[in-house]
Amino acid sequence: MTGPASEPAPQGGPLPGPDGLPRCPWGLSAEEYVAYHDNEWGRPVRGDDALFERLCLEAFQSGLSWLTILRRREGFRAAFEGFRIAAVAEFTEQDVERLLTDTRIIRNRAKIEAAVGNARVAAGWPEGELDRLIWSYAPDAEGREAPRGLGDVPATTPESKALAKELKKRGFRFVGPTTAYALMQACGLVNDHLADCTARSRGRV
Repeated sequence: MTGPASEPAPQGGPLPGPDGLPRCPWGLSAEEYVAYHDNEWGRPVRGDDALFERLCLEAFQSGLSWLTILRRREGFRAAFEGFRIAAVAEFTEQDVERLLTDTRIIRNRAKIEAAVGNARVAAGWPEGELDRLIWSYAPDAEGREAPRGLGDVPATTPESKALAKELKKRGFRFVGPTTAYALMQACGLVNDHLADCTARSRGRV
């Protein structure tokens, strides 16, 4: 699976953090992960531009460590105009070439062109449509059992497969089922903090 929950870590339950409280093992595997795990991952993200940013970053992460993306996130935001859909949709071929020389980001032509193309698609939608579309695939929280260990966390779900299919149908690229599920995890559509993790109660459920 993509996203931080796929980082190499024990497959068991939570581990004690610096304050002694239990956390998902991946949340302790690097210094930058502690704050991200505690304060961002799994909390609801709303708004077209905010979700577009997360979708782009998950796509750039494909095949790489999430830590690589997290350490470059501010560089990505600067290079992509804060991931404002209207701004990225106006990027030209010259902008793509510029980004291919920008050492603050992952310089992958296919992913850069997908981000620009996806922005152009979303720019043609009514305001709030990307938010509505993505959140319409959030599963019923009551029907999901909390994972006990990282081995219980899926790589894809029926909902992530359906979301990826719909986004592709509408013209999006680099949005496979695993990327879609990583987005769902990161943005609070699902709560995949482990059952005894101290951050679980801060999520959507």
